[in-house]
Order: sequence, then structure tokens, then C-alpha cells
Amino acid sequence: MYVCIMQETIIIFDFGSQYTQLIARRVRELSVFCEIYPYHMMPDNLDHVKGVIFSGSPFSMFEKGSPRFDFDKIVGKYPVLSVCYGAQLIADYFGGQLINAEIREYGRANLTSIDNTNPLMRDIPQNSQVWMSHGDTISFLPDNLKRIASTKDVENAAYASTDNKTFGLQFHPEVYHSEDGQTLLRNFIVDICKCQQTWTAASFVESTIEDLKNLLGSDKVVLGLSGGVDSSVAAMLLHKAIGINLHCIFVDNGLLRKNEFEEVMTSFSSYGLNITGVDAKEDFYKALQGITDPELKRKAIGKTFIEVFDREAHRIKDVKWLAQGTIYPDVIESISVNGPSATIKSHHNVGGLPEKMNLKIVEPLKFLFKDEVRLIGKTLRIDPKHLERHPFPGPGLGIRILGEINPDKVKLIQEADDIYIKALRQHNLYDKVWQAATILLPVKSVGVMGDERTYEYTVCLRAVTSTDGMTADWVHLPYDFLANVSSDIINKVKGINRVVYDISSKPPATIEWE
Repeated sequence: MYVCIMQETIIIFDFGSQYTQLIARRVRELSVFCEIYPYHMMPDNLDHVKGVIFSGSPFSMFEKGSPRFDFDKIVGKYPVLSVCYGAQLIADYFGGQLINAEIREYGRANLTSIDNTNPLMRDIPQNSQVWMSHGDTISFLPDNLKRIASTKDVENAAYASTDNKTFGLQFHPEVYHSEDGQTLLRNFIVDICKCQQTWTAASFVESTIEDLKNLLGSDKVVLGLSGGVDSSVAAMLLHKAIGINLHCIFVDNGLLRKNEFEEVMTSFSSYGLNITGVDAKEDFYKALQGITDPELKRKAIGKTFIEVFDREAHRIKDVKWLAQGTIYPDVIESISVNGPSATIKSHHNVGGLPEKMNLKIVEPLKFLFKDEVRLIGKTLRIDPKHLERHPFPGPGLGIRILGEINPDKVKLIQEADDIYIKALRQHNLYDKVWQAATILLPVKSVGVMGDERTYEYTVCLRAVTSTDGMTADWVHLPYDFLANVSSDIINKVKGINRVVYDISSKPPATIEWE
């Protein structure tokens, strides 16, 4: 990973905090570019770095093997803001003392004794609510560090170096519960680091199109278009840069939503994209025959996609690049603090294609979060119905049909899902839901229709709210709405006689069932 060329940058060093991505999002909201690095990985190029933030951590400094950092390379050379564990590390570096406090702070607290003359605390009101999440505490500050805020239970809740270049916070300004956290971050990033706030959707589009033109020249690029937000925005950026030299391939894997293949082909052809549609339903159904394990299904779908995509791409002569809609959370995950995270589920991207096809990779969205991708799409004037579309998994309905997959089951879930999604739109609920899904369960139950006994499938409706999919809460859809959707599905989809609603949050459940 590299620092964006000629772009003012804030570097965030991650010690494993659950809030690290949230820090990055808050920085981006201030129209300033930032990148996250594991604490043990130093960027190759620091020329355009304007400031550094150190994250919190689930570790205690007193634990054996807890993360450490070579602060000599950063402290004193750049403005530094350290949060929670980071603040404890830097206090220790300066000669301060830490203890395992008898009184631990978790949850809401209020700042007192705020030094508003300090540039970091400018416009932070007395009793400002903050969010604490720490066991260790800084018990003593050396002469080269000064206290700039306290709470009722923690004397050194915030500190600054005497030259006002290094700052430490025992609380988390990035979370919503810290009421003035964004003001504090603005003080650091804009006033102290002197960032110009030029990281905007319009500037990204302009600079990225220019960079793509310079990088790709007259080379041909192939991209797997899915109709989802990420691949659609990546396709439009590339189209603006290289026109007909971008070749989009849209594979119908037989696991799409009802009429989705035809709708995507029509919509994106109207944008002028060079797009080829491939009917490969039978390839996927054959590959999935007899498979019930969800991880094996994902792998079968991924392997078949690679085979189909590779076959179709080779029909295009002299292709040199493979474009992917990789976004920043995917990049962060691949270089996490403890290495690649344990496999919860196989990534649905086109893994394996670069090696198989021997192509160079271009990823125009690799520095963007999902909400930023949508802003870029809006700037590119992509139809809102594409940009605001709920996330849809790469394996499609293949992981929303529990158990073995066959065309009959696909037809059932497509019809039920179509009724559900249309109803959400008709009742102005679609945009209030982050993701909605219909799950076909491998369960049949007894029902009665008219005078006849039935023994048919059950579907589960799912609707969640989320920011980025890392956590999610189930949506309290109106009872009348759920009753009407259930009635419509049971009456109109032959083969389904029972509808249930999922009221699980993530964690402990996941958004998708497989």
C-alpha cells in the first residue's frame, strides 16, 4: 500500500482497536485524506504526511507481548494525536507512569478542568461528554507533558507536550458518544496539522481520471461488472478515462435477483459502457450440484466465475489490465494488525483471476470507504437506483439458499425476494434499510391452503441498519408491513407456506446466513 501521490495525508497507526476505521472515517469527513497502517508497518513514503494518529488497542501495556512502537521516527517530527492505548504508550515514552487503575472507565464520562487555551481543546465546553474504554490509566505526567483535561475519575484524561506537537487522549473522540469529538479532531487536523481539506468527491474524480489516463494509456482493461455499487463506480471512472478500451463482462451466474441481468445490461449500455453479457447459469448449477456446505458453495461459485470470466476475457485481444472494485475496508482487512483475519467466509471478489490471467491490476477505489464510493458515483451522475442499492453478496442467492442449490429453489427465492424488495420501495422503507434479504431455509413445514394440506418451504426475511457492515442492528419493520409481505409471498409463490422474520444483530449473528 502506498500514500496517495501529492495528496496531504494523515497516517493512522493501528494497534488493533475496534474503532480504528471509525477514526479514518471521521478524518475523511473533514475532507482530509488518511491511511491506516498496522503499528508494525511504516509507510515507504512520508513526504506528504501532515500528521499522525495512534489508535487504541484491546491490549494492556502490562500484558506480555503487547504492541510497541518506535516513536523516535515520528514524535517531534510530525503533529501526533494518540488515543487511549496510544496515549499510554506515548506517555510512557516521555517518562510518565501508568498503573492498572482500581477505578476503570468504560462508557460515558464528562471532561472537567479543560484548558481551552490549548489548541487541541479550543471550543470544547466544560462537562463535554466523552466515551471511555480503558483499564490502565496514566498516573503521572513528566515535566515535558501537561494536563489539558480531566474527568471525575481520571486526572490525566488528556495531555499535550510543552511544544504542542504531541497530544494524548484517554477517551475516544471518534465515537458518536463523544459529543465534541469531531470538533477536537478538527482542531488537530485543520488547525494543528494545517491540512487544507481538499479531499472531496469532485477532486477525487478529477485526479483519479487523470491518473488512470496516465497509467493505462491506450491499454485494454477488462472488468467484471456485477451491477453493485463498487464495480459500477469503478467502471464509470475507467470509462471516463479510457472509453472503449474498457471491456466490461457481466456474468449471469443464475444466482441473481429476478430480472437483474436484463436490467443491468440495459442500464449500463445506456451509459455508453462497452459491456458483454454472458449466460452461464448452467455452468454454476452444475458446479453447485450436491454441495450444501456454505464455504464449499462459495468456493465453487468463485472457481466457476474465474473459469467463465477467463474464457470470456480471452475473446478480447491484447488485454493488459484487470480492474477490480476493491474498496478500502478490503485493503485494511488484508493487512490487519495480526495479519489476515481468520476466515469467517471466503471473500467474494475475483480472487485468483490475476494469477490465472497474468494481468496487471488496477483498483481505482482502493482508498475509499463505501459511503465515499457512493459520493463518487453521485459526482459521476450514476443513476441513484444503482448507488443506493442495498449491498448484494458476490455469490448472490447462492448463500441465501441454505442447503443444496437448484434452479427450482432459485426461482422460489427470486419471486419471494422480488415481492419483499418491491414492498420496501412502495412503503418508502427501502432507503431506511441498509440491507434487506430473503433467505430460503432448508425446512419444510405443514400448512393449510383452502381445504388442502401443504408441505412446503419456509423463507426468512432479513433487514438491518448499518454504516459499513462491520456491525448491524435488525430493523423494526412495521407489523402491518410484515403481515402484508408474508401474505403476498405465501399466496403468490407456490412452494412457500411460511414466512419468518430475523431479529438477530451483528454480532453475534452475521448479516448473511452463510
